[in-house]
Amino acid sequence: MLNMKKETPMSDNYQVKDINLAPKGRQMIDWAESRMPVLMHLRETYKDSKPFKGAKIAGCIHITKETAVLVETLQACGAEVFWSGCNPLSTNDAVAAALAKAGVHIYAWHGQSTEDFYNCIEKTVSFGPNLTLDDGADLIFTVHNKYQSAASNIIGGTEETTTGVARLRAMAGDGKLLYPIFAVNDSATKWDFDNVYGTGQSSLDGILRATSILVAGKYFVVAGYGHCGRGVALRAKGLGAKTIVTEIDPVAALRATLEGHEVMTMDEACKVGDIFITATGMKDVIIKHHFENMKDGAVVCNTGHYDCELNLKDLNDISSSVTEIRANNEEYKLKNGKRVYVLAQGRLVNLAAAEGHPSEVMDMSFANQFLALKSMFENGKSLEKKVYTLPAETDQEIAMIKLKSMGHNVDVLTPEQIAYATDYSAGT
Repeated sequence: MLNMKKETPMSDNYQVKDINLAPKGRQMIDWAESRMPVLMHLRETYKDSKPFKGAKIAGCIHITKETAVLVETLQACGAEVFWSGCNPLSTNDAVAAALAKAGVHIYAWHGQSTEDFYNCIEKTVSFGPNLTLDDGADLIFTVHNKYQSAASNIIGGTEETTTGVARLRAMAGDGKLLYPIFAVNDSATKWDFDNVYGTGQSSLDGILRATSILVAGKYFVVAGYGHCGRGVALRAKGLGAKTIVTEIDPVAALRATLEGHEVMTMDEACKVGDIFITATGMKDVIIKHHFENMKDGAVVCNTGHYDCELNLKDLNDISSSVTEIRANNEEYKLKNGKRVYVLAQGRLVNLAAAEGHPSEVMDMSFANQFLALKSMFENGKSLEKKVYTLPAETDQEIAMIKLKSMGHNVDVLTPEQIAYATDYSAGT
């Protein structure tokens, strides 16, 4: 049984903060639908054939207006859906209420305790899903660690983000994965757009909402120059920041250098940075001596999936007081007299302090989720218990639908050009 809280009453079908928020949530979902033409195209294409008839999908992903469009698309195409959030601070309570009103078995609210967070995931597992959809793999790990008997009924699943995919590949490599997974994150129409442009814009949005700070002219430190870090650095530079990148990978560091960012170690950067953001997927990126050496008034946040990149225990140990000075902004007064401002409790700043990625990029990510789940439901029983990448043809299909919705088209090779491309006898 879930450990229920008085402020989150549950019916037999849902547990949300306030069901009366549903009308507001519906307006938000309607707006997202108008910005997500690919997913709406898929809904229209498959709503009559119902490819998910008989599917029971458990999802554990940020509950935003964009997620709601995916959930209702799965519903419209025949699925019964059971949902929880994948971060205690990322649930939009109005959207959750609207989904509950629409018949989704949803268990999530903003500001959950860790215990409630996992209880809600376990609730979705209790319904006996045969497909899972994850962002960070907390649902998959819950099945594997506590409910292995439920795995025998699961055909397969999907994983949304870099950190989750890395851990699932490690699990598969050790022979511990109990059902096949599609790594949605590894699709070009996901990570080249969602991770770069989505994370970049929404992370800056979260920082600005939590601080109202002027970015121009400040030293902006980005830890990690993968797709997400690259996007954040690009947007910060566009706002006039003096961008600094820290990295462990010399190739990524070289790329950052040639793209106009200064590269240094965190030990060096901590002394000059005004704003810090982590995007690595690794723990302890900013630790005690980094905090101690920061400028008075430094702003620190995280846009990696887990909240372990900033060692806030270290920060607490060297602080004399902690005060929330505005929403999602806590002032740590250090014993050395300096002040450090931590945003969104070190959790995903773009979702906890803002609304997450724009609908337009989540359109492509969630189209990948839809097509991955459809393929898994149809073919998963024949797959090995491994992590798979979606075929390139799926990227091509999604990109083409997106381009046409934007009023663009592409050239097509002639038969002669196709023959030339594979003619190894042709000279210079």
